Amino acid sequence: MSYSLDVNVLLYASNTSSSHYARAREFLIECAARPEIFCLAAITVTSYLRIATHPRIFESPLSVGEAQSNIDRLVDLPHCRVISEQDNFWSAYRNVTHAVPARANDVPDAHLATVLYQNGVTRLYTHDRDFRRYDFLKVIDPFERG
Repeated sequence: MSYSLDVNVLLYASNTSSSHYARAREFLIECAARPEIFCLAAITVTSYLRIATHPRIFESPLSVGEAQSNIDRLVDLPHCRVISEQDNFWSAYRNVTHAVPARANDVPDAHLATVLYQNGVTRLYTHDRDFRRYDFLKVIDPFERG
């Protein structure tokens, strides 16, 4: 069974000032050690590059090279797969968002949910509770204790 990560997990692992930094780093190390397929959506990768290098979001943003190296370390794992939209993406997007209309800031989440749906990924690690509205996803918060 495969799984995926939302961008917030990657961002926490890169931001030493985050209260989730230590757990996020530990979690990524756990992911690297797991034998199961780890699917990293292309939209997650580009979102990470956009946000982690943005000087208006982070006081000390990563350089492009640092951010790319972080992604390289994940993509180079033998059990990591980069996934993206497949044929008929628009139809799948409409299907995924039929019961859960997406607008404004919900659109990137719906995009990721659709990519996961198209690729048969049903487990997502994220700190974003909004993904719980997609019935096909098992959403797990790696920062929740208990």
